[in-house]
Amino acid sequence: MELIKKYFGGKFTEKQLEQFAALDELYRDWNSKINVISRKDIEMLYEHHVLHSLAIANVIKFRGGTRVLDFGTGGGFPGIPLAIAFPECHFTMIDGTGKKIRVAQEVAKTIGLENTEIVHRRGEEEKGLYQFVVSRAVMPLPDLMKIVRKNIGGKQQNSLPNGVIVLKGGNIESETRPFRHLIETSEIGTFFEEEWFKEKHVIYLPV
Repeated sequence: MELIKKYFGGKFTEKQLEQFAALDELYRDWNSKINVISRKDIEMLYEHHVLHSLAIANVIKFRGGTRVLDFGTGGGFPGIPLAIAFPECHFTMIDGTGKKIRVAQEVAKTIGLENTEIVHRRGEEEKGLYQFVVSRAVMPLPDLMKIVRKNIGGKQQNSLPNGVIVLKGGNIESETRPFRHLIETSEIGTFFEEEWFKEKHVIYLPV
C-alpha cells in the first residue's frame, strides 16, 4: 500500500486510498480459497498487480463517462485498480474462468465499487462497444486484436483516440511488428523505480 501512496498519494481521495488498502486482506483471504494469484506473488500484491495495473493511468487519464473493457481480467487486474482510480468511468470486466470472476465480483462488491460490471464471458462472446479495451498479458497482440476490434467504438472524448491498451513484459518486438507504425510504447520503468518494472511496457494501439 505504501507504493500506492508513494506514486499516487496526492492524486486519490481518502475513499480511494481506503479502497486500495482493503485489497490486501481481501485478496489474501480469497487466495486461500481460490488460487487467483500465485502463493509467493500474493506478498507482492501492490507492486506486481495493483501498481502494475495503474501504469495505464500514467499513459491516459480516462475522462468521465468513458467505457472500458478489461479483457481477461482474471481476479480483477487491471480492471479493479483502474475502476478505483477512475470512479466516473464504467469498467466491464470479463474472463472465461468462472472462479476468478467470482473473486473479482466479491472484491468489487466488498470495497463498494459501483462503476463495474464483472461477467463470466469469453471475449468472442462480448458484444458491447467501448472506447478502450485494456488487458494484461492475456495473449499476443495480433490475436487480441482479432477478437476485440469489434468492441471498440463510440464517442472520441479522451486525450488518446479510442483503442487498445495492454500491459506486456519482456521482448515484444514480434507481436508488435504488425502494428509498428501505429503503436505507442511506454516503458513502465520510467514511471516506477522498482526493479521489477524493468522491461515492462504499456502498449497503446489506436483502432
